[in-house]
Amino acid sequence: MEFHVVDEEESTSDGARLEDLAPEPLLTRDYETRPALVYERLRERHGPVAPVDLLGVPAWLVLGYRESLQVLQDDAGWPKGLENWRARTEGRVPADWPLGPSLEVNHVLIQGGPGYPRLRGAWDTALRPFQDPRHPQAKRLKAAVTGYADELIGLLAQGGRTGHADLSAQFSRPLPLMAASHLLGFPGSQGDDALMDMWRVLDAGPDAEPALARLLVTLSELAAAKREKPGDDFPSHLLAAHPDLTVDELARELFMLLGMTSDHVGILISNTVVEVISGEGDGGVRQTLSAGMVRETMNRVVMRKPPLVNFVPRFAAADTSLGDYTIRAGDPVWVSSAAAHADPLFAGQMTPGSSSISSRAHLAWGAGPRQCPARELASTIAAAGVSRIVERFGHLELALPADQLPWRSSPFMRGLRSLPVRYELSGTFVPEPVPAEAPAGGVPEAQDPAVKRRSSLWRYLTGLIRSGD
Repeated sequence: MEFHVVDEEESTSDGARLEDLAPEPLLTRDYETRPALVYERLRERHGPVAPVDLLGVPAWLVLGYRESLQVLQDDAGWPKGLENWRARTEGRVPADWPLGPSLEVNHVLIQGGPGYPRLRGAWDTALRPFQDPRHPQAKRLKAAVTGYADELIGLLAQGGRTGHADLSAQFSRPLPLMAASHLLGFPGSQGDDALMDMWRVLDAGPDAEPALARLLVTLSELAAAKREKPGDDFPSHLLAAHPDLTVDELARELFMLLGMTSDHVGILISNTVVEVISGEGDGGVRQTLSAGMVRETMNRVVMRKPPLVNFVPRFAAADTSLGDYTIRAGDPVWVSSAAAHADPLFAGQMTPGSSSISSRAHLAWGAGPRQCPARELASTIAAAGVSRIVERFGHLELALPADQLPWRSSPFMRGLRSLPVRYELSGTFVPEPVPAEAPAGGVPEAQDPAVKRRSSLWRYLTGLIRSGD
């Protein structure tokens, strides 16, 4: 996997720089509905690296699996950090660029520079008790997620032991948000209100901007509270590992964890459920899951449908040959895990029954030194949710053909807008009210079921049952 740095005089395959190539727009209607065809068209025209236009800003999109690893595993040659972006430094990125706000928040997934190693080390330290299954915090988190899953299925059962449901809105999306609320140690029902605002931000609708403002205020208040009175929760552990974090800096890290965990994990749960009940990709999936192979099934799902389809940008540290082009110093490079997984040089070795490449070779969590720090946490939450669905439903089938399910795409994520199903609960499942648990570091008020009923999240979910959606 070698590459070389080129001299200034050495040209690209066509002698042009990125800004001179007039790249075609990536985020089109075709990309929204059929991204795989867009990736393949770019691959045919340009090879494993293609120039694209991201809403008016040129960038390189890495389509090849080998080239993706080359970038992801070399943090020095392809650093993160917007300060490395030449066009931005030169004032050639519009101030109102739609993707700007999501990249300007300087948290652990975006940050480069000398402060990153200490921040990443603090993340690894703070997450360890919640990711290592030997730790009591990890055991409590898994028990809480299982309880939340039963709670959501029990709420759905209020509409009848058989019927129709949207498993995305009624299970896959709220479950990881509830887990994140537990992890962050929100007091009372404040966490549920923040989760609803996180939904609004992720959906990018007309109320996304005020929701973001409220959410950042809420997370700043939570950060200040944890600084004043630490608990056995992620914010407190992160502060213990990095005491110099300001309230604003801690709030940005909490925003990253809440947003990334919720959307990524929710999509992973929905995609795995589709695989289980439709048998896409491999026969006997439900029977395999019953035998305890949830993680392996999830690995195979993200091979074909990774939730995070494009990673946040990196930048060439020097003029470097990549694919059929020379990437100039300061050029933005976006690695596409979805396109890399579909690379014929890689995907051809992942045919059914093939053992030439492990299913763990996927790039869903990145690769190299900046691989997602919360990957084990997210996988645990998703696996617990999928396992509960397999156990609690006696029958589950899609209410639409798999190829007609509605998808939503963004520059970073791709997931189902809804997951309509027909269901029948298992005869052994008797829904019981699950006492609302006080999150780690929370207050006794959270144990009051009346508080749960008053929360905006619970009112929303109850409304779905009453409306028959």
